[in-house]
Formats: sequence, C-alpha cells, structure tokens
Amino acid sequence: MKKLICMILAALMILSLAACGGTPSAGNDATVAGNDTAAVDSDKTVSGNEKTDDDTPETEVKQTSGDIDIDLTAMSSTMIYSEVQNMMQQPDSYIGLKVKMEGQFNVAEVGGNRYFACLIKDATACCASGIEFDWKGDHSYPADYPEENAQITVTGTFTTYKEGEATYCQLKDAELQF
Repeated sequence: MKKLICMILAALMILSLAACGGTPSAGNDATVAGNDTAAVDSDKTVSGNEKTDDDTPETEVKQTSGDIDIDLTAMSSTMIYSEVQNMMQQPDSYIGLKVKMEGQFNVAEVGGNRYFACLIKDATACCASGIEFDWKGDHSYPADYPEENAQITVTGTFTTYKEGEATYCQLKDAELQF
C-alpha cells in the first residue's frame, strides 16, 4: 500500500512539473529581421530608414493583397523567435509580405542618420531584437513619435536594402500605432 501511495505521489509531482510550462504573450518576445549585419540587439544600433544617395534597394517589393501575411502578434514567443530568425536568415523569402508586430519603440542615431525599430524581447526576456520600420507619411521626430520604449504595433511591407556593403531588413510604408 505504501508503495502504491509513493508511486501516485511521484506521478503527481511529475505531472505538476510538466504543467508549469506556459506560453508568454506573443507581443513581448522575439528577435530581429535582417541578415548578418542587420540583426539588432538591445546593446547595438538599429539599421536605417534615412538613407544616403548611393543607397539602392536590394530587391523589388512584391505586391500583396493588403491583408497581413505574417502576424507576429498572434504567435507564441517561440514562434515569433523562429519566424524572425527565418526573416534574418532568408530575407528574400519574405520580400513583399505584409508583417504585423508589436514591441517597444526604439530610436538610434548613427552617422547622422536616424533609424526607428520595433524591438521584441526574446523568450527569456534577457535580450531584445527588432525590425526597423519606415513610417508611411510625413512625421517629425520627436514630436509625432512615441516615447522611447513605449509599446507600439507596426504593420508594414517587408523589404531589404543595401547601405554600403551591408544588407538591412525593414518594414516599408509602415503603419504605426501607439
């Protein structure tokens, strides 16, 4: 009888440990879109939307139907991480797709250019990565933009561009909600 009770208690402990794994909200975790040099970590800078005259788009943007093709806001943190990693590793597969994401607003100024990004924390919340965006329309920074680290939702068309030797990923003609 004691053996049976011990086995039942052991089984209950194992089941209770397995039940502790939950899924964090999709909007709080992820990574960056870009390839080797376009990855954005919270310790590094974001790649840019204010370009010099010699910058040229790397690839043509495919037209979409206007519907969202990749909604990162509806995914688990693990799926967001995987999807954004795929965007960084194989950006040509995502060109022209409409992407929606939510995270923290970030601004970086590098070499006289200003870059805006939506940063998403990874599943452990120790690191942040993001995707640069180009807000559609005429907007003045800082007057029209949210405060840094404010929660935002960005929807835009995924594209890449070259700046010097580096290739960067960006959500072009983005809609910004904050």
